[in-house]
Amino acid sequence: LVQVVESGGGSVQLGGSLKLSCVVSGWKYATVDVAWFRQIEGREREGVAAIDGDGSTSYGDSVKGRFTISRGNSHTTVYLQMNSLTPEDTAMYYCAADYALGYPSLNQNELNYWGQGTQVTVSS
Repeated sequence: LVQVVESGGGSVQLGGSLKLSCVVSGWKYATVDVAWFRQIEGREREGVAAIDGDGSTSYGDSVKGRFTISRGNSHTTVYLQMNSLTPEDTAMYYCAADYALGYPSLNQNELNYWGQGTQVTVSS
């Protein structure tokens, strides 16, 4: 059974930083593509950052230059370093995974394994 678990959310002030973690357990393949999405209640889910099995990355326009996605020592652990946070970054952040998409996808319809989310709140 594949499980995706996010952690690291919390409350920070304007300009602060947070590092989110995503662990994909029960994964049987040598590679896993992982992406972060976020959603504000009442709005559509937004792609934040993605990393594929080769280490290629992609970012949503609103986070470029501020957020960095990376892998841990295990290929099934992925981090999202978030810097220069603003209240507009306040959302529930979700991690999603799938096998060998071939590119770092921010299309939520292409990823089939999702976590429950971790809340990030940025106050001014």
